[in-house]
Amino acid sequence: MNDPIIIRTAVLEDAEQLLKIYAPYVEETAISFEYQVPGIEEFRNRMQNTLKKYPYLTAQQGSELLGYAYTSPFVGRQAYGWSAETTIYLKRNKQKQGLGKRLYQAIEAISRAQNLTNLYACIGYPETEDEYLTKNSAQFHAHLGYRMAGTFHQCGYKFDRWYHMIWMEKILQTPPQKPQPVIKFPDLTPEILRQCGVTI
Repeated sequence: MNDPIIIRTAVLEDAEQLLKIYAPYVEETAISFEYQVPGIEEFRNRMQNTLKKYPYLTAQQGSELLGYAYTSPFVGRQAYGWSAETTIYLKRNKQKQGLGKRLYQAIEAISRAQNLTNLYACIGYPETEDEYLTKNSAQFHAHLGYRMAGTFHQCGYKFDRWYHMIWMEKILQTPPQKPQPVIKFPDLTPEILRQCGVTI
């Protein structure tokens, strides 16, 4: 019998496993527009910076990490503070099993608890699907209620070809006339995290 899959907050000790999940997306696909796989210290620094304010979650089964998702600043200017950008990567053999949906449901619940109103996904998008990039990511986000917000045409160059980039948007809650301050992820209580589907 397989161990249950849990969603938990990633820790810096997870970096090696998570980087192994990410590396094939850099080396073999145009899903990531990076050219070189970051080093382990750079990857840990990225995780550490994210966790200062935003959730960085991993899905774990037994001792194996199956994927991860996090949010990060959208654009970065102060007025955008109630929005965030989403990122998700799964082991290639763990796709289309409902794992991405579970990670995103937890991310979205946490984002609501933080008083965020909008989430955005930046997605590489091919004119014609090829061996490096399909439209699966856009379809995944659409299935979860994200809608097309804009297209940037032929703005990403990788593997000797040009790719579009699209933004997809999900409104988490109606923006109030005067929003509450955004709560940093480390300030959320264990009870709130449990309600969001995160194992403590």
